[in-house]
Amino acid sequence: MKLKLGISIMMFLCIGNTVFSQSKKADSLDIKIGQMIMLGIGGDTEIRADNKILADIKAQKLGGVLLYEKNIAKLNSVENLTKLVATLKKDAKLPLLVSIDEEGGRVNRLKQKYGFPKTVSAKYLGEVDAIDSTKYYSDIIAHNLLELGINVNYAPVLDVDNPDNPPIGKNHRAFSENPKDIVKHARQVIKSHRYFNVKTVVKHFPGHGNSRQDSHFNVTDVSKYWKQQEVFPYVKLLYEGNVDAIMTAHIVNDKLDDSKLPATLSKKIMTDYLRGDLGFDGVIFSDDMQMKAIADQFGFEKSIEMAIHAGVDVLMFSNHIPMKGRGMILPKDIIDIVKKMIANGEISEKRIDESYQRILKFKKGL
Repeated sequence: MKLKLGISIMMFLCIGNTVFSQSKKADSLDIKIGQMIMLGIGGDTEIRADNKILADIKAQKLGGVLLYEKNIAKLNSVENLTKLVATLKKDAKLPLLVSIDEEGGRVNRLKQKYGFPKTVSAKYLGEVDAIDSTKYYSDIIAHNLLELGINVNYAPVLDVDNPDNPPIGKNHRAFSENPKDIVKHARQVIKSHRYFNVKTVVKHFPGHGNSRQDSHFNVTDVSKYWKQQEVFPYVKLLYEGNVDAIMTAHIVNDKLDDSKLPATLSKKIMTDYLRGDLGFDGVIFSDDMQMKAIADQFGFEKSIEMAIHAGVDVLMFSNHIPMKGRGMILPKDIIDIVKKMIANGEISEKRIDESYQRILKFKKGL
């Protein structure tokens, strides 16, 4: 009897695994592409039942959302934001990535005026250079995100500090000019977030800290100023097992790609270098595809194709920076474009499945 029961259990488990495997294989192309999309939700501070994005989340055609300060209600801010996040996540069959740029200091959506705790900049923490302080402020941020239901933070910044750099240095977003000090403090930020079950996305690969321009507004070429040591924080943290995901930089670096493509669109940088040479097999997030360095130079459709070819897994469209001739971007806009490219043989379904599997692995435990 015991033998028969054991056999029955084994058969059940095998059947269960087969069904699970088949369901994964049967996932539609729309779902696979949809999980590769990260969208800003516009200026909404509450979500109505008829919201289009909510319908896409329920249909598994949107893998994640990006929150900004404009999504925080001026009254009862904490309560309303918690409700907003819960509404977005409620009907998601696959865990929804709810993400935010909450570095602390000047890049801080959850400000004290809304009832959130005080934060400090990475530069401040680097100058104090006390891990206890870094842990204290990182714990505050990560615990706050957990309480709100936000499960992805685009932090820490691994760029080197250069005071003359427009987007990073001038905004005190980097810990130090010394890569070893960057690793020391970034490691603690990641540990704090992991303790509170919040994923981190380190940025901006392969290094934006020495740029002389801001890729939000211009094509940004770092070829003359970039140094190999700027990759050290990624390599060190990666080999320690401390990298959940990596965000691209929209910078040109002909030391890594002589074709002068922005890193986000460069297969040489994203696949050959980051995945091949450095051995990273986790999720690659694009920086916002609506930033001028990408949108104005390559356009909507072409940049999507190039980013996927390069090896990017999650395509971010913030709906925060206007694009010529386009209103709010919705999942269907991107899904239709990618499906057309697959039908035309410009992108393989195998390539989409690679990203889909990485994203499913990233979402485990959320």
